[in-house]
Amino acid sequence: MGVVIETFTWEPSSSFFIFFFVSTFLSILLFPYLAKNRTFCTFDHSVSSSFARFQRWFLAIYTLSSVMEGLWSVYGELELSTYGLSKESIVFYLCVGYSTALVLGPLLGVVSDLMGQKRICLLYCVLHFVVGVWKRVTMSPSAWFANVCLSLSGLVYSFGFETWLVVEHEKQSQRNDSLNETFWLMTFLESASLLGGQVLANWLVDENVQHGIALSATASLFLSVVAIVCIVQTAKEPLKTLPFRDYSAAFYAYVLGDKRIWFLGTAQACLQFSTAFFWILWAPTIVADGREVNLGLIYPCFLGSRMLGSTVFPWLMSGQSLLRLEDCLVYIYAILGIVFSIVAYDYQEIRILVVLFCLFHGCAGLALPLLARLRTMYVPNELRGGLISLSQVPANAAILFCLIQRGYSNKIENSTMMAFGAISLFTASGCIYLLRRWGKSPHQDWHKL
Repeated sequence: MGVVIETFTWEPSSSFFIFFFVSTFLSILLFPYLAKNRTFCTFDHSVSSSFARFQRWFLAIYTLSSVMEGLWSVYGELELSTYGLSKESIVFYLCVGYSTALVLGPLLGVVSDLMGQKRICLLYCVLHFVVGVWKRVTMSPSAWFANVCLSLSGLVYSFGFETWLVVEHEKQSQRNDSLNETFWLMTFLESASLLGGQVLANWLVDENVQHGIALSATASLFLSVVAIVCIVQTAKEPLKTLPFRDYSAAFYAYVLGDKRIWFLGTAQACLQFSTAFFWILWAPTIVADGREVNLGLIYPCFLGSRMLGSTVFPWLMSGQSLLRLEDCLVYIYAILGIVFSIVAYDYQEIRILVVLFCLFHGCAGLALPLLARLRTMYVPNELRGGLISLSQVPANAAILFCLIQRGYSNKIENSTMMAFGAISLFTASGCIYLLRRWGKSPHQDWHKL
């Protein structure tokens, strides 16, 4: 008599998706009616018409750019494995990408501050256009060229658009409320666009992965051209003529010479470090016990929790919380560190892991606009791109080191990498606490150097 073994594929309950949708909808819908500070409302009509027009164009461009980011993040290891590359080769190409970010990252930030943020955002779209043409024409892994271009575009994405926004905001002398509003909308739309990019890429993929990659390349070409046209349609950016000597002197005095900026940059680097580890390890961690899991349905839960977390930001800024921004970040980083510690300490049930990972993304969705707000308080806008890119150097170096140790030498386990992420998050919490104790004084006008 034969034994029939039933296979079971774990999937998140539909209640997960309903919870995130309803909670996010209610958070946005009820805010204008329940907020203590009624001047901080989504799409505030008190801003000037010129900045409101720029804000709409900017959010549209940022949304298109986020869709392009999500479009290529679908494939990654799948694309390389399709061409028969070994695990060591895949790790090598990942190392190439992070090495590029490590070496060229600070340079791109300086170029952004010296040449103009609009031009660096155009570079982002051009890089995606080039990758789309390359993948469409060559139909080969082209990992060297494509990984370098995508790593550079990811760097520009991390600081170029935010810096462009704050410089334009300062140029038009708008209230901080409109800037805070755009910060959380950027995080919200980024998560929604990444999810949309995933949906688009999965819809284009069929049984032939290479055919799906070619179609995704065509979609990337179209989106990049639309984004380039939109950027060109915005107001003209004057050509900056700041000498590099003056810029370097200002950067040393107001960034490298300020301990508060060091604390803030370290906190940003720790969040980037732990987030990168999460995206590398979340799937192997969930399927560690050998059960079949529908990962495609878990991923939207992460982005949904991130969207929900971002909607908490306007509530905090409107006076609903008695805590300062620094205090909120201290607790958020501590929660993130606890989440990583639980995962690193022992394997949990899939349901518990999904809840913990959703909590991680929810807190990260709130931390990102809070960090952007703190950068506005402490960092001169003319030096913002250089600071953000410089703060990514230690994170990229640490990620590269762990990839080499894990991918080639197998000297560290996944749980150890999670423990490193937890330590970095607790370190970030301490840095924000020291930033809180150090106090705040408005940054001076560095043009007087």
